[in-house]
Amino acid sequence: MVKMVVKKSDKPEKKLMAIFTDDKGKKKTTHFGSAGMDDYTLTKNKEQRKRYRERHKKDLKTGDYRRAGYLSWFILWGQSTSRRENIAAYKKRFNLK
Repeated sequence: MVKMVVKKSDKPEKKLMAIFTDDKGKKKTTHFGSAGMDDYTLTKNKEQRKRYRERHKKDLKTGDYRRAGYLSWFILWGQSTSRRENIAAYKKRFNLK
């Protein structure tokens, strides 16, 4: 099972980073969320969330849950205004530890 940890990005232009570690210890780090920009967890604006999701639905066509588009869609612009809840839902959705 793949393990995922989300924490503050060490890149100044990004908000967060997700570190994925597989059973063999191989890691992949993905930085996501533009620093200085709003997101649903900050504004709690449903109309803004709707517009973001309409513009970015193409990001999900890759089918790779480790990509920045997926992470932003489900964590920063997810169902909840709580990042913690969105991260838990993400892990459940993609069977991550």
